[in-house]
Amino acid sequence: MSDEFGIDLDDLPAELCEREQWVGWRVEERGGKATKVPVNAETGGFGSATDAVTWTDVSTAVNAAESGEADGVGFVFTDDDPLVGVDLDDCRDPETGAVGEDARDIVERLDSYTEVSPSGTGFHVLVEGELPEGRNRRGSVECYETARFFTVTGDHVSETPTRIARRQDALRGIHREYVQPDDEEGLTDGAATATEAPGDATPTSDVGLEDEELLEKAMAASNGGKFERLWNGRLSGYDSQSEADMAFCCLLAFWTGGDKAQMDRLFRESGLLREKWDEVHYADGSTYGEKTIERAVQRTSEFYDPETSQAADDVDGDGRSAGSRDERSEAYLREKNRVLADRVETLEATLEEKDDRIAELEAMVKRLERGVDTAEVEPETDTGAERGDESESSVWERTKGWFESD
Repeated sequence: MSDEFGIDLDDLPAELCEREQWVGWRVEERGGKATKVPVNAETGGFGSATDAVTWTDVSTAVNAAESGEADGVGFVFTDDDPLVGVDLDDCRDPETGAVGEDARDIVERLDSYTEVSPSGTGFHVLVEGELPEGRNRRGSVECYETARFFTVTGDHVSETPTRIARRQDALRGIHREYVQPDDEEGLTDGAATATEAPGDATPTSDVGLEDEELLEKAMAASNGGKFERLWNGRLSGYDSQSEADMAFCCLLAFWTGGDKAQMDRLFRESGLLREKWDEVHYADGSTYGEKTIERAVQRTSEFYDPETSQAADDVDGDGRSAGSRDERSEAYLREKNRVLADRVETLEATLEEKDDRIAELEAMVKRLERGVDTAEVEPETDTGAERGDESESSVWERTKGWFESD
C-alpha cells in the first residue's frame, strides 16, 4: 500500500465487501469548493452513484486508490441494499480526538460500525434500516440511503462494533431529533408527545411527590407498564441501553417536573443503573448521567402539574393530558382486544399451515414405509414362488410316474 492510502480489507464490514457497489473518488474543485467526485475504479474515468456500470468490487476500488488513480474509495447506497449511512461533519478535533456532544450521542445510540471520515473531522456511521420520510440533512448531520456514495476509510472507531447492526428504532429517533425540523415532526420518544418544540414547556420542579408516591402514580398511569419495565431494567423494545436510559429519564422528567436531583436519585434506584452513569463523557466534564438527564428535560414538552391536572390518573406519564380513567381504560381494552384478535387470527392461520404440512409429511412417511415393506417382502415372495413351482413340478412328476408304471 502507498503512504497516501491504505485499507485492510479484513477490517471492513463483510456487509460492504460482499457487494459490488464500489467506486473510487478524487477531489476536484467545483464552484470554488473542493468536492469529492466518483471515479470508475476499473477505467479511471467518470463514475456515478446512479450508474451501476461504473461500480466494481471492493478489491478493484482499493487497488485503484493504492495505484493513485483515485484519492480514495466509496460505497454506493442503492434501493437493493438495507444500508443507511449517517454522516457527521465538523464534530471531531483531528488533533486531540475530542468529540462534540451531539455526535457522541448519535454514535452511541446507533451503536454500529463507525469510522473516521477522510478529513479526520467527522464520522461515518453505517446501519441497517430504512430512512424515515422527510428531509435527509440538517446542519452537520446527513443521512444517505440511495443514489449516493459514502467515502470509506477503514479508520474504525474502536469503541464501536465491527459489524453493521440493524438499528431501525435508533435511526428513526436520530432522524426525528437531529434531522427532521421541529415544526414538521415533534419529538415523540420518551416523555413528550409534542405539538410544540421541545423545551417550550417550563419545568415546574415543584411537583411535591415523594419518591414512593411518584413511583406509585407513574406505575398506575396508562403507560405504567412501560415505566415499570424500565424501572426494573428491562430493555425489550430498545436497540441499546442508551435508548432505554433516555426513555426512562424522559418519563422521570415528566413526573418530577424536571427536578434533576430527584431524577438522578430515582434513576440510581432503578435496574438501569450501571457504571457508565457516572463516567465523564463530554469535554465540559459532564458525566453520561448528567447529560442524559439534561437532554431529557430539554426534550420534554409537558410536565406533571398536580394543581392543573384533574388527577394523577388523568395524565398518561408521557406528558400528555388524557381523558377520564374509565375512558382510557375502555380505549385501552378495545385496542388490546383488537391486537389480541389479530394475533389469534395470525396464529390460527400459522397453525393451519403447520397442520397441512404435518399431514403432508405423515402421508410421505406412510408411502416410504410401504416402499420399505415391499422391498423387504418381495425377495421372500419370489423365493417362495420358486419353491412352490419346484414343489408343484415334483408332485406332477411323481403322479405321472404312477400312471406310467401302471
